[in-house]
Amino acid sequence: MTSRQRSFSASERFNSLSPRRRTVVKAAAATAALAAPLAATVPARADGRAPAFLHGVASGDPLPDGVLLWTRVTPTPQAVPGSGIGPDTEVSWVVAKDKAFTSIVAKGTVEATAASDHTVKADVRGLQPATDYWFRFSAGAADSPVARTRTAPAADAAVSGLRFGVVTCANWEAGYFTPYRHLAARGDLDAWLHLGDYIYEYKSGEYAARGTVVRPHAPANEIITLADYRTRHGEYKTDPDLQALHLKAPVVAIWDDHEFADNAWSGGAVNHTEGAEGTWTARKAAAKQAYFEWMPVRPAIEGTTYRRLRFGKLADLSLLDLRSFRSQQASAGNGSVDDPNRTITGRAQLDWLKAGLKASDTKWRLVGNSVMIAPFVIGSLTADLLGPLAELLDLPQGGIGVNTDQWDGYTHDRRELLDHLRANAIGNTVFLTGDIHMSWANDVPVDAGTYPLSPSAATEFVITSVTSDNLDDIVKVPEGTVSAVAAPLIRAANRHVHWVDTDRHGYGVLDITADRAQMDYYVLSDRTDPNATSTWERSYRTRSGTQKVERTYDPV
Repeated sequence: MTSRQRSFSASERFNSLSPRRRTVVKAAAATAALAAPLAATVPARADGRAPAFLHGVASGDPLPDGVLLWTRVTPTPQAVPGSGIGPDTEVSWVVAKDKAFTSIVAKGTVEATAASDHTVKADVRGLQPATDYWFRFSAGAADSPVARTRTAPAADAAVSGLRFGVVTCANWEAGYFTPYRHLAARGDLDAWLHLGDYIYEYKSGEYAARGTVVRPHAPANEIITLADYRTRHGEYKTDPDLQALHLKAPVVAIWDDHEFADNAWSGGAVNHTEGAEGTWTARKAAAKQAYFEWMPVRPAIEGTTYRRLRFGKLADLSLLDLRSFRSQQASAGNGSVDDPNRTITGRAQLDWLKAGLKASDTKWRLVGNSVMIAPFVIGSLTADLLGPLAELLDLPQGGIGVNTDQWDGYTHDRRELLDHLRANAIGNTVFLTGDIHMSWANDVPVDAGTYPLSPSAATEFVITSVTSDNLDDIVKVPEGTVSAVAAPLIRAANRHVHWVDTDRHGYGVLDITADRAQMDYYVLSDRTDPNATSTWERSYRTRSGTQKVERTYDPV
């Protein structure tokens, strides 16, 4: 390996993130005060040279003729994420058909500046559909790691199968991101979907692993300013397992609340105090700017994450933004969940979604959906479980049977969407969902109260968290204990729910053919172990034309 090809091993990156080297600073402080202490939040280059690629490389939003490439260059040791300093640096990129770069198909240059936190993107076009490519960046004498990406199939292509990794809710302080490593090791993914909560906004110690910080956040304060959000994104991008997955396949990502603040809505958030933490308008703008700087995502309609990708004739994927336009969550004195004036999507996005689903000519209509759409009532849970479940789902402690942060809190939008699917005979719609820190396999009934007499309009696969606390973590009992009790009660009260696991952490693998869409659920041995193993837990599928979920007994 030449000096221009030097990259950091996982152990080098991991060791460089030890708590001893994380100096806590207020990210909104003066630039001069930021540079030196924040340098401790990213891996140091062993020989002190600059520039360097300390945050990996990534690709995303694959199209039939192109893909979006991303990296962040550190031009000097002081130019750390959020510092706002550092010289303009020319960064070149190259795309090839082979890993050795003997067959180069595209190349170019882009300028990395402090104005974009020294992040760069290259929206490469002119590529061949359904093709593997390799790419890297260079700056000065430094080359980035080499990464694989893949373009989408041609719009009119007859595609026999697609395979996506599916993840959500990765909290740095609650554990290690080993699900990313296990997905990276597969080597068979067309892309991977991140359904939100790619980062968390909390101050250090506020939301950890059963109250224990596995590895502390930087900055240590709750992130509020643009510098804060940039610093936090930068920290997450140093994770070796996250870097490994970005090296292997393009990501398709949407945001949820923690990219902003807990239970965010269009005008605020539960975890935002207007005035004391600035204005929500300024904080939301800072969060969005940092997100689009640090993620290989194309800013879509109105600068949000709702957009649509197509994968040949087999599937299209409608990606939702359920934070930017939603009304405040219903609560005592704050309106009814059935109020037709309240919305989770906003009028324009709901019309866009309905029109896209109706016009779709693909076999499957996938919807990237950050919060659960299937209805959920608590049923007769015992008192010792009702409280923790209400805490996890942000329900009133008295046990009202809806989670008002999910589609359950916006029933008019859900009813309009499901009625649209039924009225237009739109089949094979599959919602892919995160947020709830549990695994679910659901039918999505038009009327849950009369199900199964009421028809199912769609199906839903909900993926558990990478690391964020779920029900057994809140109760602080051994993994599986709560699910053994709660799951049968939840299913008894919700007949459209085929399966729920309230306790485990992991990821999913979605495999699609013309005949069925199948989700394989994988779980971790221990989220606090950087060497955690991964085990297949269960699989569910929906067969074409059924709009219902069924269990299958083998992973793809």
